[in-house]
Amino acid sequence: MKFISTTPNEERVSFKTAVLNGLTQNGALYFPEEIPQLPSSFFENIENLSDHEIAFTALQPYVQENLSDADLKWIIEDAINFPTPVKHIREATYVLELFHGPTESFKDVGARFMSRCLSKFEKSSDKEITILVATSGDTGSAVASGFYDVEGVNVKILFPKDKVSPYQERQMTSLGKNIKAIEVDGTFDDCQRMVKQAFNDHKLREQVELTSANSINLARLLPQMIYYFLAYKQIKKELKDKSLVVSIPSGNLGNASAGILAKHMGLPIKRFIAAHNANDTFTDYLKTGEYKSKPSVLTFSNAMDVGNPSNYERLAYLYGRNLGAMSEDISAASITDEETVQEMKDTIRETGYLLDPHGAVGKLALERSLKEDELGIFVETAHPNKFQDIIVKAVPDHVLTETSLDGFHKLSMDNDYNQLRDILLS
Repeated sequence: MKFISTTPNEERVSFKTAVLNGLTQNGALYFPEEIPQLPSSFFENIENLSDHEIAFTALQPYVQENLSDADLKWIIEDAINFPTPVKHIREATYVLELFHGPTESFKDVGARFMSRCLSKFEKSSDKEITILVATSGDTGSAVASGFYDVEGVNVKILFPKDKVSPYQERQMTSLGKNIKAIEVDGTFDDCQRMVKQAFNDHKLREQVELTSANSINLARLLPQMIYYFLAYKQIKKELKDKSLVVSIPSGNLGNASAGILAKHMGLPIKRFIAAHNANDTFTDYLKTGEYKSKPSVLTFSNAMDVGNPSNYERLAYLYGRNLGAMSEDISAASITDEETVQEMKDTIRETGYLLDPHGAVGKLALERSLKEDELGIFVETAHPNKFQDIIVKAVPDHVLTETSLDGFHKLSMDNDYNQLRDILLS
């Protein structure tokens, strides 16, 4: 399996090279040259396979050039050692809980998988690897946990000042050692722009062995397919004659891209819903056929506050920029903060289930769209504890779990690439 650029370019590289490069030479994203098809027998028998067997089957075609079967099995078993349960909420609505990992976010899957991949790759030089990542919330804490104390790897995490929850900030800044969190006086889009600038700074990259752990990196993106296969395993017996629909709280569209990739491998999901907050760039694209990035705006579901989602390029490439073809597989909805809080209130009152604000966006978008012949899963991407200020607004009498995280290890900088460059070179 080789990986190519989402924009015209002669590059054709291995999984390892794509992971270490982060972005292509022309600043685009890597995408599989071909999408492997899994046999129908795999899905017919999926409930009889272990979670690790399912993950191995889905990922092995993409990584076999650089990871032995034994190494891949070890990576999967060590990285994904927590459950991803599907639970019934009401009627035709189910939830896929992805907050049972160490930092209570779906991003634990990709971050832990990537860190273990790097530990298995043979180093091409004696330089330490620098992981540079931008976060709107959960990526930072998952990457910090996944790469903490990994030998030969330094991590620099950019996060926007006053735009992540206190819990998320504590998770990123409480570790120290090889983890350095950098508070930027700007938005997530500013952080993401500077990360891309660094990757396109060839003089910098001659001195610093740089890679990314955002979902622009294939080692973060590909393992996110796994939990859609695992969700299907759990829900299969409930489907009967109904089709499966999955609603994904969406920001940078990495989770949606992973789900679509799984569908193209044969996973029987009828359609996806990209559930957005007020940052509705992709929603508008599906309505108008014209992609226009926007400045990001601050919302209660802050991990989705992205005005220029990077993984749009992967979806556009996959569908040949054919809006009609894309719209057959994925729709989008935008949910306001007021609707988010009301959905949290209604759901706990009617079902006893406590949503986080991102899950509330996913659930409301799902239930507004679900048809009689469909069964729906919305993705709960993070534990409600991470958003205690919003929980208090929606469910004032809910007993919050205290966190013991403390000890801040962070730098602060202006919205200035030259300052970031100096930090990376220091």
